[in-house]
Amino acid sequence: MGEKIITFRNLVVWQKSMTLVTNVYQVSRAFPKDEFYGLTSQIRRCAVSIPSNIAEGYGRKSTNDHIRFLQISTGSVYELQTQLEISFNLNYITQPVFHEVYESSREIERMLSSLIIELGKK
Repeated sequence: MGEKIITFRNLVVWQKSMTLVTNVYQVSRAFPKDEFYGLTSQIRRCAVSIPSNIAEGYGRKSTNDHIRFLQISTGSVYELQTQLEISFNLNYITQPVFHEVYESSREIERMLSSLIIELGKK
């Protein structure tokens, strides 16, 4: 059996999503300055939303609320994936950077899906 989850910080999906946020901030630094209030802001906000909703859901008293916040987090993953693709299409990020960050988001997407399924069994 794995480690007992004591806090949301122990959730690997939260840890990986925190790394993703850092990567998104680093990547988006190179975006054009005129995108600061547009795509740069949007991509950062939805990246931040992923671990934030994982944490908030963990703190909820009911399993249904926990699942709902994980679903919100999943929606933010999809939003981020879309914005990454837009960024790539606009040549704001290179193919290798797109691939790395996108694959990281896909891993988080799968982890969230598994966690939602597991919680739904309880």
